[in-house]
Amino acid sequence: MKRSLLLVLPLFCFIQAHAQLTPFELSKNKNYSATHAEVITYYQKLAKQYPQMRTVNYGMTDVGKPLTLVVLSKDKVFDLARIKKQNKRVLLINNGIHPGEPEGIDASMMLTRDLLKNNKLPEDVVICIIAVYNIDGNMNRGHSRANQNGPDAYGFRGNYRNLDLNRDFIKADSRNALAFAQILNTWQPEVLLDNHVSDGADYQYVMTLIETQKDKQNPLLADYTAKVMTADLYKGMKKSGFEMIPYGAGESGLPDSGIVSFMETPRFSTGFAAQHNMISYMTETHMLKPFDKRLYATYNFMEHLIAICQRDAKAIGDLRKKVDAEVSQQKTFALAWGLDESKVDTITFKGYEAGYKTSEVSGLKRLYYDRDKPYTKIIKFFNTYKATATAEKPVAYVIPQAWGKVIELFKLNRVAMRQLAHDTTLSLQMYYIADYKTGTRPYEGHYIHSGVKLNPVANKIKFYAGDYVVYVNQPINRYIVETLEPQGVDSFFAWNFFDSVLGQKEYFSDYVFEDIAADLLKKDPDLRKKLDDEKAKDPKMANSAAAQLNFVYRNSLYFEKTYLRYPVGRLLTDTKLDLK
Repeated sequence: MKRSLLLVLPLFCFIQAHAQLTPFELSKNKNYSATHAEVITYYQKLAKQYPQMRTVNYGMTDVGKPLTLVVLSKDKVFDLARIKKQNKRVLLINNGIHPGEPEGIDASMMLTRDLLKNNKLPEDVVICIIAVYNIDGNMNRGHSRANQNGPDAYGFRGNYRNLDLNRDFIKADSRNALAFAQILNTWQPEVLLDNHVSDGADYQYVMTLIETQKDKQNPLLADYTAKVMTADLYKGMKKSGFEMIPYGAGESGLPDSGIVSFMETPRFSTGFAAQHNMISYMTETHMLKPFDKRLYATYNFMEHLIAICQRDAKAIGDLRKKVDAEVSQQKTFALAWGLDESKVDTITFKGYEAGYKTSEVSGLKRLYYDRDKPYTKIIKFFNTYKATATAEKPVAYVIPQAWGKVIELFKLNRVAMRQLAHDTTLSLQMYYIADYKTGTRPYEGHYIHSGVKLNPVANKIKFYAGDYVVYVNQPINRYIVETLEPQGVDSFFAWNFFDSVLGQKEYFSDYVFEDIAADLLKKDPDLRKKLDDEKAKDPKMANSAAAQLNFVYRNSLYFEKTYLRYPVGRLLTDTKLDLK
């Protein structure tokens, strides 16, 4: 009996140790990335073994599978209210938003196991990991990234609706984005990490980094990240053998021409996180480096980020409270940003010499990078942006209940709202859309509006019982203002949420309106003068009967008041309202 037990125990221990290895580690050439089914099975087995871990499913993605969140808590507390009461931080890690960039998926599996197995979970940080965000794309495996060095097979960038989910956070067309917003707003992380792979020029670094652009970030957070967190991440990664550089080398020419810091607007994960007053990063490992090196670089980065979050847990928590309070009182908000090329920093860059040779495909000159000729140079770093559009916040926005998607997204993002108790006529400011440009081709399923010009008008507007009032005195103010102000680069207007107001609904028949217009001009000398003045300024109008008739129509009581009127009202005075 004893002898058989001695034989069984080593086999049992071998099976247990083997079972904890990830599919990547089990592969012969270390060039394998796990499928969604393998990922979920792996985490489920770990969760059964370790009480410090739970898996929680959120929502349903477009492919009909729930979004799985892995939660790691050293003291086995998984209730958010208790976690916040214990003054712990929450770190959210997102993986596989682009499934062709999968190292975050595999590195997180390894890191989760190691943290649990070696009892290295942080005391004051709860770690939340989205196992695979774009499940849809992960299941659509192939070789769609022609420029990438492994793994052997990987998922497709688009999801089941062919959406790029890293352009979907603000508009939330996908069910994946709705599930993500539920996770983000339920767990309220102080720090977000989104793992990616970059393309672009060839250079010596395995990993590049995007951080929330400093001039768009809240100044308190920007000061901490620049001086402390980001600086220490760069130092730590260098010690780990994975020296980093800011993302963007070769995005606009050869790398030695300079790096332009990435402006991640709210359509991107880090831009969306910034609207929620969170610190956020996006790792971008380099596509030409072997898959295993990219994976281990991602693993190391997450290790360093967790360590910093633990070390600075109290400071990060105090900072978040200050930022929430400051944003609640903030009056002016930036809506769009442009690069300030007059301000240039420098940075040390390790690249490879670029050259040109004859293409075997076309017979013409082609670019290549010579890895036998590495160099270290000081190059330009453009890292300053300035606001190109701003808005002063109103006391409150009034949103007609008819705009259901806006209301649902506000609820999902925990925007505090009240509803009018009865029909009410309000004196407020309404925007009329004076001009805008629209893309000629669709972008992520939308024809985005830009270059918006507004004509603000004081108006008395009737709203109805159940319409929503949103006071702009909340920590989520940035999200509120940047989505509701039409000039916002990723506003709901820009993403076509309000396009029905851009279409005129009523017109006139020329031969009938001729007599009405003549009568209007006789009775209204001011209107006659307006018409004469316009004719004097515009020879084309003076020679066009249709244009003159249309001018009279648009300045008459018959012309619809809602045409080009943005439906969200701006309440500029603190008016007492009957709300429910």
